[in-house]
Amino acid sequence: MSNKVPHVVVISGPTASGKTTLWRRLVQNPGVDFSVSVTTRSPREGEKDGVDYRFLEQQEFDELIDRGALLEHAAVHGHSYGTLRGEVAASLEAGRHVVLEIDVNGAHQVRESGLPQVSFFIRPPSIEVLVERLKARGTEGSEEMDRRLEVVGQELAQAESYDYVVVNDDLEVMIAEVETLLGLGGEA
Repeated sequence: MSNKVPHVVVISGPTASGKTTLWRRLVQNPGVDFSVSVTTRSPREGEKDGVDYRFLEQQEFDELIDRGALLEHAAVHGHSYGTLRGEVAASLEAGRHVVLEIDVNGAHQVRESGLPQVSFFIRPPSIEVLVERLKARGTEGSEEMDRRLEVVGQELAQAESYDYVVVNDDLEVMIAEVETLLGLGGEA
């Protein structure tokens, strides 16, 4: 992929697959921004409004949809998530890649937008490893964990619709692979 043309960089994958860790590393590269998603879910411990997400009430979220202000939006695990169209446009116009951490439905909407984009599906090495990571994170109760695990099969089934499927068996190797594919870090 040419790093001369800025792209929307879509990162998707099941819960606890390493998506957040990946985008946090990617934005350390010059020329890469992160688009902070809007959501109606409550903040997790340590999350900051405007940094990790913009936390909104459902009515505010619905108003963004009505105004056409969202590039993509989806309901995930009982909450609404979306990407502000203006933020993505500003990054691309400034000549910077912009990273979106979004679900498979949002990724489809970005593909349909016509914007230059490249997509990565981050896959765990196994369902068992994913369950271990989710338990270790400790942010979901058993009911929420069950709800998240119910959709993992559906998400994995859509992995092949992405430009790249990357297995997160070793975090540093996975990050290096994505950086190389994006032409970051002096490799390409």
